[in-house]
Amino acid sequence: MKRSELNAIRHGFTLVELLVVIAIIGVMVGLLLPAVQAAREAARRMSCSNNLRQIALATHNYESTYKMIPAMMGTSTYSPQARILPFIEQAAMADRIDFSIPLLLPPAWQSRYNPAVRDLVSQPISTFLCPSEASSPMFAIAYADGTTGQAAGGNYMFSNGSGVGTNYDDRFRTNGMVFENSWTRFRDVTDGTSNTVLMAETVLGDQVIGPSPSPTKPHRRTASWGGTTAVVGGPGFATGGSVISNPDLGALFRSGTFTSYRGTRAESWIRGVPFAIVVNGYLPPNSEIPDVSMHGRGFYAARSYHPGGAMHALVDGSIRFITDSTNLIVHRAIYSRDGGEAVEMP
Repeated sequence: MKRSELNAIRHGFTLVELLVVIAIIGVMVGLLLPAVQAAREAARRMSCSNNLRQIALATHNYESTYKMIPAMMGTSTYSPQARILPFIEQAAMADRIDFSIPLLLPPAWQSRYNPAVRDLVSQPISTFLCPSEASSPMFAIAYADGTTGQAAGGNYMFSNGSGVGTNYDDRFRTNGMVFENSWTRFRDVTDGTSNTVLMAETVLGDQVIGPSPSPTKPHRRTASWGGTTAVVGGPGFATGGSVISNPDLGALFRSGTFTSYRGTRAESWIRGVPFAIVVNGYLPPNSEIPDVSMHGRGFYAARSYHPGGAMHALVDGSIRFITDSTNLIVHRAIYSRDGGEAVEMP
């Protein structure tokens, strides 16, 4: 064969060479993908931390202005989150809220949203939403005029206490920062502002009502505690004016006591009902046990899609990532503002 003919031959890859190249590319993608995902999660976690910091600083500014931290004022009224809007650059939204107009209308046993506040209820606030949240922030709700609509949820919750004893129940004064008619001050935090939780994140409900909890962590459905269920590990019954104290929620969960689960957790940032806007320390972050609700009040844990824990804001404004493995005694203690516990922040 002449040299000119050899030069004319077109060179290409063999099938084996192509397969080797494809295999190398696959290995490289497999190695890089976790790093890319980790970088994205780090960015989302930083954004979540910044959201919490803004809300904590807004609470500080509210306290500086009014000499108290905003309180819950009843399950049919506006939330503390709604009251700090002017301090997170949401003055225009805050100006639209008339706190003298009822948010929900009677009867109490079947409260429905006031149609006059439809535009407020359906307005999501970006600062109240964690970028790692997997669910839609919009929840289906009913209005008193028979129509339906949507409420915007939020991920960041005020602490209403350790959950020990009655320090989860808005019918009583708790050892947290926010409860019904609380109006706490920084001077009330005798455990130290750097040792006390102000807020924590949680996940939005999956908007499913059914006979089982969410299939995977973090649990997005709340167990409904029936009105005649006996307490395991604590006195009383969940009926009438009786008090539930220090229940063994793990035993109750494993026994199959809970037969109804509702995916309405955190369904409305504007409504001051416990299941929508507070957490407590009774369960650790991302607990294997679902949150437990009794007529709106209950044991509500910090939960997140960040691997290994959940973001918390302390009363001094600092942000901490509290891990799922935090000692439960320590965890409950840091949710208490005045327990006198000698613990260090985890």
